[in-house]
Amino acid sequence: MDSDIAQQNADQQAPQGAAGLSLRDDPHHNSPDSQPRSLWDDERLSDPHSQSDKAARVRQMFDDIAPTYERVNTLASAGRDRGWRRETVRLAEIKPADRVLDIACGTGDLTEAFARAGIERIVGIDFAGEMLLRSLGRVPHQAGWIQGDALRLPFADETFDITCCAFGVRNFQHLEAGLGEMHRVLRPDGRAVILEFSMPTQPILRGIYQFYFAKILPKLATWISGDRTGAYSYLPRSVRTFVTPTQMIELLKKVGFSSARATSRTCGIVHMVRAEKATTE
Repeated sequence: MDSDIAQQNADQQAPQGAAGLSLRDDPHHNSPDSQPRSLWDDERLSDPHSQSDKAARVRQMFDDIAPTYERVNTLASAGRDRGWRRETVRLAEIKPADRVLDIACGTGDLTEAFARAGIERIVGIDFAGEMLLRSLGRVPHQAGWIQGDALRLPFADETFDITCCAFGVRNFQHLEAGLGEMHRVLRPDGRAVILEFSMPTQPILRGIYQFYFAKILPKLATWISGDRTGAYSYLPRSVRTFVTPTQMIELLKKVGFSSARATSRTCGIVHMVRAEKATTE
């Protein structure tokens, strides 16, 4: 990828932050002395995806939990998250010259996995500045970073060969719009790969996992992270109330992908989706 892509788009978005990271002026962004506030009460958690201000809450939440995000992510996945990301990269069937966009890249875990697999250049985009700041030391010669909105990607049509997203589509304010953007910026014959949490379908396993996910993990993760936003109450509720893999495939086809398929892993705790854009449209 031309190394200027990330920088040119960052210049259009906002003043430059540390190490070239684009940081928008953000009224919700925490100052060093600010205290996190609770973002998810029981009423909002009853249907987190229908909240009209979901994006603002999610953004603030990730800014607040950024310092401990990776540690808790490993805990939530029982250490399997790195393996899931590597498998997601394999699913994309990369070529070194592919142009790759990692959407909702967070602290750059999936970005780094693509880079280590041989991608020469990759761009990571996320709207949470504190998460992005923790990505800057990763694969510095291969990755560029932009702060931006997954629903309004700052790229021209047909810019990338691969779009990817790990544990991020569930947090989109409008899922269909976000998937549509993943399709729009792909070149013909491009592919999108998505990694996301899901619920096991086997009844006994589902019950055991649901107890751990809803009762034990939130308390343990909150204790480790010191979180006050309700992030780890949001996590299980956002998974339980999210679309199924089958529904995800239907939405991907609705926004224009010619084909899509999903594969579950780790007894259905996560699923991986690959979708292809037609050669000509």
